[in-house]
Amino acid sequence: MYIKRLIEKSLKDSIETFPVVLITGPRQSGKTTLVQQVLGKKYQYVSLDELDVRSLAIEDPRAFLRQYAAPVIIDEIQNAPELLSYIKALVDKNRSPGQWILTGSQQFPLMRNVSESLAGRVAVLTLYPFALDEMTKRLRPKLDQAIDYIGFLMRAKMISNKVLPIGKWLLEGGYPEIIVNKKIIKKIWFSSYLQTYIDRDVRGNIKTANLNDFERFVKVLASRTSQELNYSTLSREIGVTVPTIKSWVSFLEASSLIYLLYPYHKNLGKRVIKSPKCYFMDTGLVSFLVGLQDESHLLQGPMAGALFETACIMHFVKRFSALMDTCFLYFYRSVDGHEVDLLIETAEGIFPIEMKLSSTLTVKHTSGVESWLKLSDQKQGRGMIVSTSERSGLLSSNISNCHYSLL
Repeated sequence: MYIKRLIEKSLKDSIETFPVVLITGPRQSGKTTLVQQVLGKKYQYVSLDELDVRSLAIEDPRAFLRQYAAPVIIDEIQNAPELLSYIKALVDKNRSPGQWILTGSQQFPLMRNVSESLAGRVAVLTLYPFALDEMTKRLRPKLDQAIDYIGFLMRAKMISNKVLPIGKWLLEGGYPEIIVNKKIIKKIWFSSYLQTYIDRDVRGNIKTANLNDFERFVKVLASRTSQELNYSTLSREIGVTVPTIKSWVSFLEASSLIYLLYPYHKNLGKRVIKSPKCYFMDTGLVSFLVGLQDESHLLQGPMAGALFETACIMHFVKRFSALMDTCFLYFYRSVDGHEVDLLIETAEGIFPIEMKLSSTLTVKHTSGVESWLKLSDQKQGRGMIVSTSERSGLLSSNISNCHYSLL
């Protein structure tokens, strides 16, 4: 069963403009399914996961490209990055749009080769695991600008009739195989996913002696999703150097397993926290890594709020990335305690948003947004709380509540 993706419009637009389109993202995010469903009838398809096909691509690139002539989808391009320079030569002879559709798990070598070989010739799209509106099949593609989407969320008064239970959303995450295959055993799937990631993506990029430390590092980092990065603390806890921790964080970020949200500090005249906050892209993976067994275990545990914040903020990241929106995302925290989980900067202003895993909202839940609106001195500024409260609509003159299901 294919579930429509938000990125489909950006993919079709890119094909009409660029001769090469590269779709990257974490493993198992649905890249192959996407291109086959959206483009399969117009393009021939070849996967470089097949050993004989990969050998031909590496040993005789010209013969490979003659056999699989454009328009073509080349899956898992990171297995034969040598092809990129030969594709460049063909593109320079014929710059017709939509000739080459490449997919690949996002890695340092792949992106470096793309930048060196196909600069100015390629559109790079990133496909993440399902956003919430993809899982509920309520895409609202016309709300393709952040300002329109935020305005819709602030105005909405009725809870969606397609409510995914909060515990289920946080525990399962958004990897397509987990969502589509109801018979799958999640513990086994995530365990296999992590092992495949280490064996195929990590091994060879870090010292073999550090593989066990790396796996332990991933689990420790998962337990701190939505927290500010402290490289020194992680270094002491794992027993490796700070430069090693920084390189591992960069590797996870390049693999699209984590997302770093940076602090906002423009013209506010106050000292602010400088370290980024680290979020795992998928709460299902976090739940597995920290040993959460079921929905009740998750919602009654100490990580429930952090997982809710992670899921909500990553939803905004996934949606804006898929629709190629040009807004910018930040968080704010000053040294004197003022804090906002998410700031969305658009051409029409900055919108502060707080995530609260609470069905009863009080004045204390809006204090961070209120402080930001006063501090930023935005005329007619508006803010929002995303919560589990069914009281949608205005909480005050300029702050709205949005039930998470409306995302």
